[in-house]
Amino acid sequence: MQPPTNISKLLDEKAGDVTDLSHLDLPHVQPFAQPPDETIFFAEFNPCSMFCDGNHPFSTVERYGHWYYCHGQDRKAGIHSSRMRWHMFTRDKALALKIAKAHLQ
Repeated sequence: MQPPTNISKLLDEKAGDVTDLSHLDLPHVQPFAQPPDETIFFAEFNPCSMFCDGNHPFSTVERYGHWYYCHGQDRKAGIHSSRMRWHMFTRDKALALKIAKAHLQ
């Protein structure tokens, strides 16, 4: 069997094997290095100046085919922290946006 050529096909294949793909580990996806079809949402909590190069809490929702990949850093981790990273795959766009926005509140 030939490996899938994109992330959407990979997730479709994994959906038959696993009941919950929402927190699939990224190393399974990284070798594809495929850019998203579109970025649906991006927000960053940055109370510093725009020249600050430290880590800031953020949320992103990207679409790969009919799958949405949400990821970011939870605002509760604090500014300039590298903790509390999160990610999730879903086919539900509304849920993806809701989760991404909730991580910044």
